[in-house]
Amino acid sequence: AAPRGSFTSLMAEGTRLARWGKVDKALSCFDRALQLREGDKHCLVARSECYLRLGDTQNALKDAEASLQGDSTFSQGLYQKAETLYTMGDFEFALVFYHRGHRLRPELQKFRLGIEKCQEAIVNCTDCLSFVKPDSKAKLGFVSRQAESNKSHQKLQTKETNDQKRTKKEKPPRNPKAERQLLGELYDDKIYLEKLLKDKDLMECSTKEGIKVAELVRSGISYLDTCSEFWQQQKPIYARLRERQRQQQRQLHDQRLRPAELSRCVEKCLEDAEMLLAGDTAEESCKRAKRLLRAVQRYSDKELPNKSQLMGDLYSCIGNTQLKLGQLEAALQSHRLDLETARQNHLPAAVSRALENMGRVYARAGRFQDAIDVWEEKIPMATSSLERSWLFHELGQCYLKLNEAKAARSYGQKSLEAANEEGDAEWQLQATALLAESQVKLKDYCSAIKTLEKALEKSQLVNTAPMKEAFV
Repeated sequence: AAPRGSFTSLMAEGTRLARWGKVDKALSCFDRALQLREGDKHCLVARSECYLRLGDTQNALKDAEASLQGDSTFSQGLYQKAETLYTMGDFEFALVFYHRGHRLRPELQKFRLGIEKCQEAIVNCTDCLSFVKPDSKAKLGFVSRQAESNKSHQKLQTKETNDQKRTKKEKPPRNPKAERQLLGELYDDKIYLEKLLKDKDLMECSTKEGIKVAELVRSGISYLDTCSEFWQQQKPIYARLRERQRQQQRQLHDQRLRPAELSRCVEKCLEDAEMLLAGDTAEESCKRAKRLLRAVQRYSDKELPNKSQLMGDLYSCIGNTQLKLGQLEAALQSHRLDLETARQNHLPAAVSRALENMGRVYARAGRFQDAIDVWEEKIPMATSSLERSWLFHELGQCYLKLNEAKAARSYGQKSLEAANEEGDAEWQLQATALLAESQVKLKDYCSAIKTLEKALEKSQLVNTAPMKEAFV
């Protein structure tokens, strides 16, 4: 039997139920909506959010990836995939997708917050550890697992004596910066415990179980020292990536690899370079992509059937790293090579990508007319309403910089129409802001006030505090 209700009503009902915390019922609504409009990317993202809230990360990831199949620039799908990967503990790949979303939608705070929390998770490495700071002397009844283990193997007085000797004689000099990097948030806990040791009256106290507070404090410090030493010996994430890259480079030089295997190997190396860029190590990413490009150029089209596409992808990656490093002329040259390769090999998606990236570089360099020229050439190549909304918005901003307010107003209106067609509330607000700004430049203050009033009303329906503040 066909599901009751229209697609729009089911989506609205599912959204309302999810907002009220009735996730199971919301999931049922989205299931029925997808029966009416199979593959709808907004509905897939909404259902993915429900799965994620229910702890079903596999189905959440499946729906998030499905929402990106028709449009890899769909920002809501990128964010949902990043959130799901983060929840699954795959912080490195989550960081990649947060960065991809941030490059497409740099104005959205949620992508910046995602990048920050991923970087913090990767650096701290404290996912499976917790240490509770006592609030006062009266609450100092905690016993760490390490302390409990040590208590069962040694007598209290012997352990106190050994701990004191070890503290005085064996404690090596430490580097506070390195130790803070290794322990993350636990570093403050260690400093707190070391301060407690100086409180002689407190150290003489005992818990209800007869254990001296001094023993518990020293056990906690010893445990954190052990953690620090262990993490010091472990290879950081990018050291593992270096080993993986060396192995892949050896595979690249193995002539026995079949073309399909060779292509997958190159794509994996490129993925590693993009991961380094996402991890704020643009210089290493650039070096790695350039080495990979030289390796790819040595192969024939027969050995590497998709050689032209891979070279374009590498030029694009190198250009993005150079832009991040502030090397604007070099970035522009790399994206031009990407454009040239794409045109020679009739790759329309790559042509569109190269024009988009060239426009970004021109805009960053303040060459707004050049940015307008390449972005206007890209307009017919835009594949979605969301992409057109972004493109028209950027063109309008460039015209504003050139004090051509009429053209800016025209593109602001086009951006708003595309955002309405997509149903993207956040881009509707962005386009409205551009439209209002251009109306102010044209001294059409009555229209500007009406535009801002509509935007403020719409912002009440969108859970984006920064947006609301922008219109107040």
